[in-house]
Amino acid sequence: MAKQTTNISKKDNQLSTDFKALVADTEQLLKHSAELTGDKAEELRGQISSSLQRARDALISTEQAVLERSKETLHDGEEYVRKHPLKALAIGTGIGFLLGLLVCKR
Repeated sequence: MAKQTTNISKKDNQLSTDFKALVADTEQLLKHSAELTGDKAEELRGQISSSLQRARDALISTEQAVLERSKETLHDGEEYVRKHPLKALAIGTGIGFLLGLLVCKR
């Protein structure tokens, strides 16, 4: 599980880096859009396009990792409830009681 968390953190860092690059490229294009023509504009558009593609790919892989992790967490929760039904019932009752107290105070 710790290894998986590390992989997700690396993907999050890569995603953050890709979005920062995308924002920087877009800002550069906006600043120079009036004066860029021909090859310079085409090169900048290519950079932005590749940044967008990297960001999309990173988003897709992060989404898949989050879905896998949430499925594992759900499975672990179900296993815990199966192994300790009374404990799970007591915890659920306690949480419900506390939420009820918070709602009634409003």
